[in-house]
Amino acid sequence: MKNKQKLFRWLKLIVAVYALSGTALYYLQEKLLFHPVAISADSSYHFSQPFTEANILLDKNTRFNIVQFTPADTPAKRVVLYFHGNRENVNHYAHFAKNFTSKGYEVWMPDYPGFGKSTGELTEDILYEEALHVYKLARVRYQPEQILIYGKSLGTGIAAQLASVRDCRQLVLETPYYSLTSLTRLLFWMYPVNQLLHFKMRTHEYLPKVTAPVTMFHGTADGVIPYLNAKRLKKIMKPADSFITIEGGSHNDLNSYPLMQEKLAELLRR
Repeated sequence: MKNKQKLFRWLKLIVAVYALSGTALYYLQEKLLFHPVAISADSSYHFSQPFTEANILLDKNTRFNIVQFTPADTPAKRVVLYFHGNRENVNHYAHFAKNFTSKGYEVWMPDYPGFGKSTGELTEDILYEEALHVYKLARVRYQPEQILIYGKSLGTGIAAQLASVRDCRQLVLETPYYSLTSLTRLLFWMYPVNQLLHFKMRTHEYLPKVTAPVTMFHGTADGVIPYLNAKRLKKIMKPADSFITIEGGSHNDLNSYPLMQEKLAELLRR
């Protein structure tokens, strides 16, 4: 009898923990996924390279702020639309712009709602809508064959979705994921993740619709987005697409590897 009572108490505890953890996943997922740092709209950026700012006003509550880095001593011939990761704001990613401005490209980095000077509600649909507005703004000055779409980490799903609905010169994904659902399922396999998640970002569904060449970079020691999760995307790549493995590379250091620098410089020259 005592053993049955003890077993019953353990079962109640397990069920309670399961329910509480599932509830936390549902209500706190945005805080787990996004780590923004907001900046006052009237504050000034200080970068080591030339830049301007642009704002897209979607409605009275939603403003998309874009930092536009420009080459120092030559007119830009093309533009990179750079969709960054889930941390802080453009300040955290600005140093990557030199990879492109040094090759004669402009680099446009939009901040997501709640990041930097951007405001508004943060939803998956809004992220895609922002990306589309940034693309439309770029089309005022550039033709599709002059536009390179780049995604880093979280931004790879946004970049892939944009390239699936708009033409571009090239799509580049740094540390991509198969989908946010598949990533979350690795940790929360015991839950109906697809029903709980507000952000699914199905990269694997967008890539087959991308007609532009696609290049992906991923490290074998990535502790945030496992290499095997990204490698699943190879099955849906076009014959001319490239999946470049960085041996020993982790989530945030691929830019320091000569192989990535070499391959990135090569595709920027095309």
